[in-house]
Amino acid sequence: MNKLWLYSILLLLGLFGSQFSHQLPEDVYRVVDPVLTLLTMTGLAYIMINVGREFQIDKSKTREYGWDYIVAATAATFPWIFCAIYFVVVFSPSVDWGSWPAWRDSLLVARFAAPTSAGVLFSMLAAAGLASTWVFKKARILAIFDDLDTVLLMIPLKIAVVGFSWMLMGVIGIIIAQLWIAWVYLNRLKIPHSSGAILFYGFIIAAVSEVIYLLTDMWGKVPINIEVLLPAFVLGCLIKEDVEPGHDEGHQETRLDFTISALFMVLVGLSMPLIAWNEIAGEGSMIMVLFHVLVVTVIANLGKMFPAFCYRKEASWRQRLAVSIGMWPRGEVGAGVLILSLSYGISGAAVGVASLCLALNLAMTGVFIGIIRRLLAADGQLVEN
Repeated sequence: MNKLWLYSILLLLGLFGSQFSHQLPEDVYRVVDPVLTLLTMTGLAYIMINVGREFQIDKSKTREYGWDYIVAATAATFPWIFCAIYFVVVFSPSVDWGSWPAWRDSLLVARFAAPTSAGVLFSMLAAAGLASTWVFKKARILAIFDDLDTVLLMIPLKIAVVGFSWMLMGVIGIIIAQLWIAWVYLNRLKIPHSSGAILFYGFIIAAVSEVIYLLTDMWGKVPINIEVLLPAFVLGCLIKEDVEPGHDEGHQETRLDFTISALFMVLVGLSMPLIAWNEIAGEGSMIMVLFHVLVVTVIANLGKMFPAFCYRKEASWRQRLAVSIGMWPRGEVGAGVLILSLSYGISGAAVGVASLCLALNLAMTGVFIGIIRRLLAADGQLVEN
């Protein structure tokens, strides 16, 4: 539990720092921003490689994985739709409720509510001592599918904003190829897998992702953004572990694991966009702004609750509720959606409220994990300290 609260404090420190990093001189910020992005993605890749190393695919349960994807798709889609409707109805004049541009912009901004921060979630659950629970194992599948669905649904949204691009179709092909490789070559790759080696692989994945983005940004109007989460997870699935007979104990956390997870919390906080106070200044008093933030936060998290009604044969209602709450944390992926929205020239109160919601949700991550732990303790899944 000490790690959990340490990670929570580090998240808050990073979030606080993000609001000042944008005040750096422009020439300094141009250097600092890509460095922070690379470090954040390296940390995420490191965490996801280790998650993949622990992941075991039962190829006889293809139908179950298909159901998991459907459940995860609801967790990515419902919050998005709920928030988009709220943004259009509340922040757009009634004459624009039938306007495609109003819906297009709201759908893009509202996408911030869709992705679960897998890196933050897995690190926090492990820090809370929940790595061996059904909740962790199910959340591991759902959160990865959730982020995958977010990437896929961003493609038609980008097409709606900037037009069709073959590069975006290439992203779909890359995703399918990665999933096929993970399925066919599970645990077959014999490469060094010390903590230092995993960090090196994570850095390479993050660096290649950034290079692809920069090159395609120069060549086309819609750059290819390969999220490091999936390739890192796939690499982890491919790695063949050296397990001695009778010692099936899996990956054990090292000091480097802890250090990188701690630094990742700070970096995720620092990745948050500058809260667009100027965009929400016209919404009246801060009380009204706070009301909008709370409502959007509630409906975004309610949209993640569908898993609580599933898996009745696998787990108790407390465990299912805990999985749903585990899908609440947002982070670097949601921040990326808002940054993308701003880069397309989308502005208005919805952007400001979304940025505040993202900040609030990130700040509450430790509380969410604490609730999960209490639910599992009440269910007899662990001993409450």
